[in-house]
Amino acid sequence: MKLNNKIAVVTGGNSGIGLATAHEFKAQGARVVIIGRKADAVEKAAKEIGDDTLGVTADVSRVADLDRAFETIRAQVGRIDVLFVNAGIGKFAPLAEADEALFDEMTDANFKGAYFTVQRALPLLSDGASVIFTSTVAVHLGMPGASIYAAGKAALNSLAKTLAIELASKKIRVNVVSPGPIETPIFGKMGLAKEEVEKMAKGMAAKVPLGRIGQSEEIAKAVSYLASDDSAFVTGTELLVDGGMAQRGAA
Repeated sequence: MKLNNKIAVVTGGNSGIGLATAHEFKAQGARVVIIGRKADAVEKAAKEIGDDTLGVTADVSRVADLDRAFETIRAQVGRIDVLFVNAGIGKFAPLAEADEALFDEMTDANFKGAYFTVQRALPLLSDGASVIFTSTVAVHLGMPGASIYAAGKAALNSLAKTLAIELASKKIRVNVVSPGPIETPIFGKMGLAKEEVEKMAKGMAAKVPLGRIGQSEEIAKAVSYLASDDSAFVTGTELLVDGGMAQRGAA
């Protein structure tokens, strides 16, 4: 129960890594708040996590939505001890085919949304709070088609280093978890046939030194470490949870 009596907020908490982490936070004794874009999915996930879990509907790419979300959190739980800035999207295109609409959609969700999530949460962050960003191993690799995605996530790595210093006076720690390929529902949202998804998964697993794709629950354990006092002297750092993929170099 390393998070006993803590208030933990998870953006993108209704599926994948976010949902697995919300469950882990709950198991460690925290009261959990999840934020997601789709009201029905948020409601379903909150019931699944159980007890007094609070579900809040908001699109993190819209600052007005964030204002409403954190006002709800302020009114209902009063403070934030752990903020897992996890919401984001993954869409891929080679440089020659990427357009402005894709660029704006990706950066609004993955960087702008994360930036203003922390800014709007700041008045609620308790002294000694932990902020964790979800980045990706792709920032360390040359991954064709991932230029917008990887650049936006790399911005989070840089942001974490800056905020770790800027917020240190309140003893707020800011860190990054960078997953490798993880089995999440995002594969099912790519519009690919089951056979194509399986082929993609095999191809990714072949590039991981440990020989497999990771599970959302494994990322959740790493985030829980960064959220708890076990990492009390850790700030401004990146924890790679990628099966060794970053050590192998370009994808």
